[in-house]
Formats: sequence, C-alpha cells, structure tokens
Amino acid sequence: MSVTVRVPAKVNVQLAVGAARPDGFHGLANVFLAVSLFDEVTATRADGLTVTCAGPDADQVPLDRTNLAARAAEMLAERAGIEPAVHLHIAKNIPVAGGMAGGSADGAAALLACDALWGLDTPRAELLDICAVLGSDVPFSLVGGAALGTGRGELLTPVDAGTFHWVFAVADGGLSTPAVFREFDRLTAGTAVPEPEASPALLAALASGDPDALAATLANDLQPAALSLRPALADTLAAGTGAGALAALVSGSGPTTAFLVRDEESAAKVAAALEASGTCRVTRVASSPAPGATLLPS
Repeated sequence: MSVTVRVPAKVNVQLAVGAARPDGFHGLANVFLAVSLFDEVTATRADGLTVTCAGPDADQVPLDRTNLAARAAEMLAERAGIEPAVHLHIAKNIPVAGGMAGGSADGAAALLACDALWGLDTPRAELLDICAVLGSDVPFSLVGGAALGTGRGELLTPVDAGTFHWVFAVADGGLSTPAVFREFDRLTAGTAVPEPEASPALLAALASGDPDALAATLANDLQPAALSLRPALADTLAAGTGAGALAALVSGSGPTTAFLVRDEESAAKVAAALEASGTCRVTRVASSPAPGATLLPS
C-alpha cells in the first residue's frame, strides 16, 4: 500500500524581519503565497525508514535522517508509539535550497502521507504542532493558499488573495537560510530593527487581485543580505524587470528570484528573456494561490 501527497512551493510577498530573539530566531511578519510548483511524496510500508528522491537537482537532497520528510515520519511515529517503518519517495519539482520551502514542503507532505498510510487520523491541530517543531515554514506548506505567518513564521492567519502570475529564476547553487539571517544581523548591527508588521497596503493588494497594486507593495527584508552574499542576483532582478516584470524580489532567503507579471503571456515573455540573459540557470512559471498538502487519489 502507498499514499501520495502533493505539496506546493511558496513565495513570500512580504517578509518583515525583526531583531534576533534570545532563542536565536527572528520575529517575522511573513506573508506567504503557495504557488503552482509541486513536489510529490509517496509513503510505502517498509521494514524501516528510507528516503529516495528523483527530479531536478535530486542529487542535492539529503537522504538521511536530516531530511525533513524523514524527521516528519519519525516524529509522527513517536507520537503514535509505532516504528517509522516507511519508504518515502520524493518526486522533486520545487527548486532545491532556493528559498521556496522545498524541504519544508516535503516535511509537510510526508507527515500527511504517513498519517494516512498508518491510519492514525491525527487531528489537524496536532499535525500543525508537529509541523511547527519541524520548521518555521512547514505549517504553511501543510495549509497552503495565502497566510500571514507571525512568531518565527509558524503562527498562521489565513488571508484573502486573488490570482497572480509569477516567473521564478533559479540560480546556480543554493543559499543557506541561517547564513542569510547571520548576514542580516551583520548588516543591521547597531541599528534599531523595528518590530515586524504586515503591511495593510500589501494585504489589501493581495485581496484585490490587482497585480499593479501588489507590485507596489512587495518587500523582503532579507533581500539586502541575500544580495550581499550573492551580488550576481542583482543582475537577475534587473534582467526580469527589464523584460517587463511588474516587480521583482528575492524569494525568501534566496537565491531564487521571483518576478510578478501581469498574465500568462507576460510570464512566457519574461521567462524567455531571463533564460536568454544568462543570469540564471533555469526559469519556472507558476500561479498563486495553490492548495496546501493534498492527498492524491490512489
């Protein structure tokens, strides 16, 4: 018996970052949008816990117990008092180490898949609690759609969102999220970092479905840190806006860059221009919002 769960990538249309907290995390006001780039995680009964992966950049995905999918299976099994006897296969389509929560998505998908495979019927609230322990982005991967994440990003409030179109430019190599936050701390040292708050103008633009209004309000406080560590990303951002994107920003901690466009026709044009520019490895076109982790028919 096998169970397969499909789970989306995300883009942060606003990422407001506060000062480092005593626990080492940063307070966030993180406006998430799930986008139509998906991984699929298939859980199959097995003698022990194993992970395999196939798809673009699968060789960069850890297959040991550091993989969030494996950790999700272990945590759920421990809660249920059973052995994590499952094989997890990840069909990878979300960019790896790209600031689009691919690892977090796999954790959420594995949690839902194992819960169904083992017939546990774990309450949704408990699944979200496990997600929050796994990582700050994992709860949103389970929920999908559009949401404001506060705390360190794990406390979710759904928000309204119209349909938007995106192009994502995938860079060569990844960026470490902890390294980007350390650079943020370095760049803001000695300054008064304001408390993170969601922008009312951005939330209104998101709900309206107006791409011009959203373009005027996109913001990522981690972008200067990502550009400091990877200056070449500035060329990618310029290439996309030069090709007609309404707005551009680094996705989360990067190095994937996100371009808001008016429609599918514009997306194709901007994607082609970005690939021709030589400033990125590959582009991906998607729309938002997308559903969260979803059990697929067997």
